[in-house]
Amino acid sequence: MRSKLQVWIGFATAVLGITMCVSFASGQTPAAPAAPAGAQGRGGGRNGENARGSTATFPAQQRPPGDPVLVAHGKTLYDVDCQSCHGADLRGTTLGGISLLRSQVVLSDQDGELMQPIIEGARKSTGMPAINMTTADIGALATYIHSVVATEKGQGAPPAPGVEAPTALVGDAAAGKVFFASQCASCHSVMGDLQGYGTKFPDAKAAQNRWVSGGGGGRGRGGGGGAPDARTVMVTVTLSSGEIVQGSLLLVDDFLVSLTQSDGTVRTFRRDGDVPKVEIKDPMQGHKTLLDTMKNKDMHDVTAYLESLK
Repeated sequence: MRSKLQVWIGFATAVLGITMCVSFASGQTPAAPAAPAGAQGRGGGRNGENARGSTATFPAQQRPPGDPVLVAHGKTLYDVDCQSCHGADLRGTTLGGISLLRSQVVLSDQDGELMQPIIEGARKSTGMPAINMTTADIGALATYIHSVVATEKGQGAPPAPGVEAPTALVGDAAAGKVFFASQCASCHSVMGDLQGYGTKFPDAKAAQNRWVSGGGGGRGRGGGGGAPDARTVMVTVTLSSGEIVQGSLLLVDDFLVSLTQSDGTVRTFRRDGDVPKVEIKDPMQGHKTLLDTMKNKDMHDVTAYLESLK
């Protein structure tokens, strides 16, 4: 025999089935539970509308619009410091920068608090270099990034069209001239290797990348002479016998030093402390040292100054 519980369950199921059949037969559908007063759709506003007046499809679009001044400042910072790796539209590039449109850090960030540690170097070991940027600039950058993400048609989809071409010409040429005179003029000359620098590249970004990497406009102050490749690291090895061997450096560590001589011959010497004597001349050492101390503003200012050399 069935228990009383089984009997009651069977009875309730039968009543529910009869009710639904009558409802559908009359052309009606069961009413959905009423939403609480003031309830919001998943877009963060009534009926899924976001602050921009369009249907919000994911949390990044539930944010109110950013301050236009901060968005503009953040875009300038992004164009100069980020877009070469992450792309003008935030979708990443072949240089290894990830798509910020799908980044969980970006989607979870509110005002730059999650981006700041990464910008300051928390992911250097994975290929994301530290960027010298103030907390205020990071906040502006975050505001710009969020403003682009909010234009997506759906999470991870391309943003709205109309992304402007980035420019690196955002510095103060007068300040750049002062910086150049104090930090660069001992090796470079605006009347020599850098004469007409502003006419040698298609845009300010290419010009900036060239001088920052040490390419310059020639070979030192006079614009000529020196090694076939002015960027080559040279080494001089003085053996205990007094013989001197010179060439371009291939490898050096605590145990070996290898070089290529001018005739193409490769020679390798064992090292035991200071024997043999090894002297290395790196033409790019000045640039490497400068990059360790130079601020973003200095870089932008020098670029503006060099671009003025027509």
